[in-house]
Amino acid sequence: MTLKSLKPAATKSWLIALAGLMWTGAGLMLCRLAYHWLAIINIGIGITFGVLGVVMALGAYHFGFSKIARKNIERLNHLTEKTCVFAFQTWKGYLIIMVMITIGFFIRSTPISKTYLAVLYTTIGGALLLASSLYYKLLWQMLIQKESLSK
Repeated sequence: MTLKSLKPAATKSWLIALAGLMWTGAGLMLCRLAYHWLAIINIGIGITFGVLGVVMALGAYHFGFSKIARKNIERLNHLTEKTCVFAFQTWKGYLIIMVMITIGFFIRSTPISKTYLAVLYTTIGGALLLASSLYYKLLWQMLIQKESLSK
């Protein structure tokens, strides 16, 4: 038995689905935290900060997260059909995720108001959710193409 035979492999479509699910999961987690922080304050202030976070999420998606997702999608498209299941993210991406998690733990333990953190979490979470749609769009296109080829 070789080391290569122990490597868990997945098809390109599974890698794209995993990437989309990871981005969706992270985005939902951040938005959920932000919602709980905003739900316990004055409704007018909560809505204002929530809307601010959503508007900033649109900007973060447009100017940053969509570009990152597209770059990752392009990289995934160049992989062979069967690749290691962990290749849905680059090694640098895994490092960035660990740094972001560490920063998240740190800033939640600071005296910064959760109301302000909610704006940041809504911004990043919303941008992740929007960018995850790019993975699902590609996955849908791949499934339609595969179906049309099998006819």
